[in-house]
Amino acid sequence: MGALMRAIDWSRTELGPVDTWPAALRTMVGVVLGSRFPMLMWWGEHLVQVYNDGYRPILGDKHPASMGAPGAEVWKEIWSTIGPMAEGVLRGAPATWSEHLLLLMNRKGFFEEAYFTFSYSPIPDDAGGRGGVLVTVQETSSQVLGERRLYTLQRMAADSFQARSVEQAARLAMQALDSNPNDLPFALLYLCDTEGRHASRVAARGFREEVLSTLPPVLDLATPQDDWPLYEVLATHRPVQVTPLPQGLLPALAGEELPMPTRALVLPVEGETGQSPAGFLVVGLSPRLEFDDKYQGFLLLVASHLSTALAHARAYEEQKQRAEALAELDRAKTAFFSNVSHEFRTPLTLMLGPLEDLLASGRLPDEVRQPLELIHRNGLRLFKLVNTLLDFSRLEAGRVQASYQPTDLAALTAGLTSAFDSAMEKAGLRLRVECEPLPEPIWVDREMWEKVVLNLISNAFKFTFDGEIAVRLRWRGQHVELSVSDTGTGIPPEEQSRIFERFHQVRGARGRSHEGSGIGLSLVRELVKLHGGDMRVDSTPGQGSTFTVCIPTGFAHLPRERLEAPLTQESTGLGAAPFLDEASSWLATPPPAPMQAPTAPEAPSARGLVPGGHILLADDNVDMRDYVRRLLETRFTVVAVADGQAALAAARTHVPDLVLSDVMMPGLDGLGLLRELRADPRTAAIPIILLSARAGEEATVEGLQSGADDYLVKPFSARELLARVEGALRLARERAERERLAVERAEFEQYLIGIVSHDLRNPLAAITLTATTLLRGTELGERQRKSIGRIFASAERANRMIRDLLDFTKARLGGGLPIHPARLDFHALGRQVVDELQVAHPERVILLEQRGDGQAHWDGDRMAQVLTNLIGNALHYSSTGTSVQVKALGEAETAVFEVHNEGVPIPEGQLPRLFQPMQRGEKTTDNAGRNVGLGLYIVEHIVRAHGGTIEVRSREGEGTTFRVRLPRTAPASAAQEGARP
Repeated sequence: MGALMRAIDWSRTELGPVDTWPAALRTMVGVVLGSRFPMLMWWGEHLVQVYNDGYRPILGDKHPASMGAPGAEVWKEIWSTIGPMAEGVLRGAPATWSEHLLLLMNRKGFFEEAYFTFSYSPIPDDAGGRGGVLVTVQETSSQVLGERRLYTLQRMAADSFQARSVEQAARLAMQALDSNPNDLPFALLYLCDTEGRHASRVAARGFREEVLSTLPPVLDLATPQDDWPLYEVLATHRPVQVTPLPQGLLPALAGEELPMPTRALVLPVEGETGQSPAGFLVVGLSPRLEFDDKYQGFLLLVASHLSTALAHARAYEEQKQRAEALAELDRAKTAFFSNVSHEFRTPLTLMLGPLEDLLASGRLPDEVRQPLELIHRNGLRLFKLVNTLLDFSRLEAGRVQASYQPTDLAALTAGLTSAFDSAMEKAGLRLRVECEPLPEPIWVDREMWEKVVLNLISNAFKFTFDGEIAVRLRWRGQHVELSVSDTGTGIPPEEQSRIFERFHQVRGARGRSHEGSGIGLSLVRELVKLHGGDMRVDSTPGQGSTFTVCIPTGFAHLPRERLEAPLTQESTGLGAAPFLDEASSWLATPPPAPMQAPTAPEAPSARGLVPGGHILLADDNVDMRDYVRRLLETRFTVVAVADGQAALAAARTHVPDLVLSDVMMPGLDGLGLLRELRADPRTAAIPIILLSARAGEEATVEGLQSGADDYLVKPFSARELLARVEGALRLARERAERERLAVERAEFEQYLIGIVSHDLRNPLAAITLTATTLLRGTELGERQRKSIGRIFASAERANRMIRDLLDFTKARLGGGLPIHPARLDFHALGRQVVDELQVAHPERVILLEQRGDGQAHWDGDRMAQVLTNLIGNALHYSSTGTSVQVKALGEAETAVFEVHNEGVPIPEGQLPRLFQPMQRGEKTTDNAGRNVGLGLYIVEHIVRAHGGTIEVRSREGEGTTFRVRLPRTAPASAAQEGARP
């Protein structure tokens, strides 16, 4: 700067030639030029300025012309602010100063928003007066802008993380941006659709309403846009600057003092996968700020915060949708059980009715009576299981109709218990009944209480081989207590907490039978709850168990509308007979030897499901560690450690619900801790939030790419930290709950297959085989033979329903329907199916047309099932006076089947749902509704398993046609795995 001063002709300035300068001026020039701190000196009446190298960046484009020029000329755009201050000090006012003062300076070709902290001090002249003003100054623009932008990011994070929907997250984020119109004059947020073809505007700020309404709400991403370069941003994943702004875009100003922006930046809002943006953020650039790296870095962080907030909101929405889907699935499951249970009751009633008539006739020889009694026993067992399923479906749907009646509970309980006298005596057990008369009647649903008592006694009998079973009913003042004790095998301690879970059975337990659905005790507990009661178990392995039921006295705890209410539902009570028959069957063979229970894997921890949560905090800074710990301890249990190694050891000792770790720590740093935790299966799923003093997109991206769930930049507000922690814990809990529900659903469906395939098929097999044997004999009269024939037909129909149910369950479990292809002639197969159906329906006409080669590689049984179902439906849903046309056409590579009937067309609204389960057409004949609505659903899966397609066409006046097209050879993958839904 000294060289510049020597080059200036000072005689042309207000200061005059250098040799005429007073000593005070010479001295201060030396002081100013010799200082490395930004300094400016104004001298004389016109305040001519002299400055040093440190002050030069403040001048910008005004240097070097400003050296020796009057201050009012150099700083004319801000002289109205700083001039009076300088002139006042020159004329005798005390020294003055300002901190972070906003000055709109034109030093780079535009009026720039700049902030300064400075002081004005008087300079004495040679005569002892005031010759000038010394200015010491520091530009604080970076500090002021940084704090302003940090506040915007903190508010954005704290507000938007509370959102429960993507739209709410976008709106809250835009509201946070409203607090900073200086950096963000306007903003537009566009979100992409799931296909990535269009972007819709979901939020905006900084626009007049009349201007905003003229902007297109949806943009096409497939072609370049005239207004915004979304196509380019989509291709590069990089922000693109727009200069000038599109015509007609008039952003509404936050205040009249803000000038019109002329530039904008379009930023990608990254999606969760990182493959394509989830949306685009368009922000106006301030005309008073230089678009430098710091400004761009701030905008990138805004987009990053927005991306994270949208991801959290989207995760919450998806979780809500999953919860709704699970609830819908649960309702569908309940409806399914109700439908199936009801449908099973019809053939069971048709079997048991004529069977009981036969047994009551008293004219049957022993060789006939004994197998009929076997059929009757298995039918009752089947009826009991079906009724239990129906009870569960009603309980889950909240449609149980209880009728609470004042009851002599001691007499009712003793009567139910005495029914087991004979079975206990045969088993060599003592039955002790201590049912003392109660001082008042107890309000119970008698049918439900019957199920409670019978299930508990039956359960005790099943697992007791010697000693006694005791049934006690006692008055306890505010409640009555029923206890059923036994001296049986007992229950291991680790199993007792799960003994009332649906379908849970103790592994390796020694009982009179290993059969059972595992739903008896669960049903008992639900029935006790309907009485406002509770249930518990006390058991010691090898010594026995006691199940205790407590129900309140009086009726204040019961729904008033159900007191002595009439029942409109069909009863599911069967009395003690099924339980006694089952007990008798257990005594027919010696009890099985105890099973060695396999070692079960440890159940996954329910981390994150306890209130509050356990947080592991790692930070080497004592003050920061104590601050965060105090902040979190009001809501969570916190363990604080000083480094990553200690955190790793603590996490492996006691797995936390969340880890909060500083990035920069001695030894094992935060990123190293993150890698170690993710590599360990026990801690891999823990949500991890990293804390760091490193701001900027690169640091955030590095932390997130390393596997962190979130990244928080210091300094952060307490509100922001708590919002991030609670958000991460909420997502972790929701994830754990989804996993638990998925496991529970899979176990439930596996048990369902076991129930259907074992507990339903076994008694039906006994019924069918016995009925067949009887029909082949010669001892029966004509009336008896017809009755047995009806029993056999009903059992066969129930078997078909079970097959459909099994096929349906396998398909819904994702395993598909297995097929076993072999060479066959589908023309021969078609003739066989048509012949069988023609015999079954002699009053109908079935026309069969076959053309082309009939060779194929298919599963013959499954294809016969398809044809039988389609032709049977055609017969079922058309009138007797019409024919059913069946075509089988062999083409070059494929085969086509068509089944046509001239019945009432299928309603148009039902066509899209025709191949879904539980769909049944409308039919008014007597046999209407005698199916569970699974036929076409299974047909479609069989066709898909063979690599084929099925379609239906139904119109008024034309009838209905089902068309199946199949490749001549079923795919190999389908043969191995089956068709997956």
